[in-house]
Amino acid sequence: MGNSFKIKKLTKLKKIVDCRRKAGETIVFTNGCFDLIHRGHIELLQKARRLGDLLIVGLNSDSSVRRLKGPARPLQTAADRASILAALEAVDYVVIFSEDTPANLIRQLKPDILVKGADYLPEKIVGARQVKKTVRVPLVANRSTSGLIRKIVQAYGK
Repeated sequence: MGNSFKIKKLTKLKKIVDCRRKAGETIVFTNGCFDLIHRGHIELLQKARRLGDLLIVGLNSDSSVRRLKGPARPLQTAADRASILAALEAVDYVVIFSEDTPANLIRQLKPDILVKGADYLPEKIVGARQVKKTVRVPLVANRSTSGLIRKIVQAYGK
């Protein structure tokens, strides 16, 4: 894990964020399962990063992904998913959370901007009321983790 310095516990990340905020920087936050990284993920992360000075990605833990996506997920462990995200240039920090939503992370980190995919209705975006600005990024057509899984199953069988 060459980029493991980007993967932080919440307590350490709070200190970093506070310091960067005092320096006048804009903190951007997004979250998700990021089970199989695809073009849609990359474009969302790149667009999110351009909105501020620091991009934090909240990553659902394995147990959280199972509760949200079902017993067959995640396909990769949280440690592996975090390592992949941390290797991306657009991502400054990754923090793993075990709750079903990032509400606690958002409350504690107090990002300036919250970014989600446009498939989320504004009123359904967790944490939207706690931030100065919420940005919904248009999805890349025909790019999704479930679509990739379907394609793999079709190609290689069950």
